[in-house]
Formats: sequence, C-alpha cells, structure tokens
Amino acid sequence: MTALRRYPVLLALVIGALFMVLPFLIVTLNAVKSPAEYSANGPLSLPEGVYLDGLKDFWERVDFGQKLVNSVIISGSVALGAVVLSVLNAYAIGIGRIKGRTWVLAFFVLANMLPQEALVYPVYYLSKEAGLYDTRLSVIIVFTVIQAAFGTYLLASVLGQFPREIIEAARIDGANKWQVLWRIVVPVSRPTIGVLLVFFFIWTWNEFLLPLVMLISNDNQTVSVALGVLQGQRLMDATMTNAAALLGVLPAIVFFLVFQRTLTRGIAVGAVK
Repeated sequence: MTALRRYPVLLALVIGALFMVLPFLIVTLNAVKSPAEYSANGPLSLPEGVYLDGLKDFWERVDFGQKLVNSVIISGSVALGAVVLSVLNAYAIGIGRIKGRTWVLAFFVLANMLPQEALVYPVYYLSKEAGLYDTRLSVIIVFTVIQAAFGTYLLASVLGQFPREIIEAARIDGANKWQVLWRIVVPVSRPTIGVLLVFFFIWTWNEFLLPLVMLISNDNQTVSVALGVLQGQRLMDATMTNAAALLGVLPAIVFFLVFQRTLTRGIAVGAVK
C-alpha cells in the first residue's frame, strides 16, 4: 500500500484495472447463481454453488451456437476484408502520393465520423434493391467499408512516413508496385496491421444497430442482436440476463487474449516510431 502511495500512476492503473475487472466478475458470479439465490442474497453475494441452468436455457432459447457462428463469420470477414482494403488504399495514398491526397484523407475521416443512424435507410434501401437484405453478406460489405475508412486514414499516415530509400532500392532491383507492396511494405507494417485486425474484429462483434436492421431472421442474427431482442421481449430473469451477457462478451475477450501480443507489439512499434 505504501508503494502505491509513492507512485500515483501505479495507483491509478490499479484502480482502473479494478473498475474494468469488477463488472465482468459480478456478471460471472451472477451467471452461475439460481434465481432464488439471486433474489435472496442480491447481486453482490458469492454463489453458494454453480448453477448452469441459466447458461443452458439461454443457449437453447436463442440457438446461441448459430448466433456465435454468424458473429464469427461476419466479424472475421470484416476484419480481413477491411485490413486488405485499408492496405490497398493507404498504399496508393501514403506511398503512391496520388493527387488531392489531403482531400481524400479528409473524405475518409468524414466518412468515419458519420453516425450509423444516418446510414440505416440508405443501406437498407440499397440492400433491398441488390437482393442482399437479410443476408450476412450485406452486413459484411457495409462494415468492411466503414472499418476500412478508419484503417485507410491510420495506415496512410503511417505509410506516409515510410522510408523512400527502401522503396527506391526495391524498384532498382526490378520490383514492381505489387511486389513492393506485398514483399516490403506489408511485412514492415505488420504490427500496425495486426492492431487494426484485432480492433476491427472486436468493433464489428459489438455492433448492434445495423445488424438489427439488416438481419431480421433468426438464422442470420448475431450474438449482440440476439441479446438485445431477447432482453427487449422481457423473457429473461436476472441470472439469465447475466448468463447472456457472459456468453456474449466471452468470445471477444478470448480473441483479445489470443492476439494481445500482436496488439502490444503493434502499439509498442507505433510508440517507438
């Protein structure tokens, strides 16, 4: 405790970590309580045993396995597609030095700042006209473009500082533009690309509004939509609500923990640069 008082930054980090972990811990504890135990002892008490019926009932009620597959397919496809699109755009803007580079970047920033509420009707209308409404492909296309707008802005700023000597040396050795991109630029920028991949997956996983509008059938809905719809129908008690929240956030946490080394390395490289 004395050490924490001497180092206020360390104290702030500890307090911040507690505020981040405490809600997840409370949700986890309440997810394994029975409704009777929750009513008698409240949400802050420790469970007397492990009650898994809430998790099981929620899984079966919403067909959580199918929702999980949908979310993984959509989030994974968006993350990969947005990264590839961001790399191609940023290569043309940051290294290719296209005309009107500043205005193009301003356009991407503006596109990234648009609220999703403003996109609902245009996206709904276009998907109807294209015959893609209520398909996972429609959501993948929309979020790939949205996430790529941010990725393009970030990567273009990074590639704008890319050493020109390396590129010129590769061109002297006979490398064309595609070879320069995939054999030199992408390997050097891999930490930043890894950070974007992690962020794009988690951001898409947590999206609610557009999937709610675009995916109306149960077979195509994502985890976040299933949680919101079932909660809105008031079909869950408190313990099942916590069980649903735990199942909804757990895959994203697992993905983050698996790729945390990539995320840390990318941030560290960016800080050094």
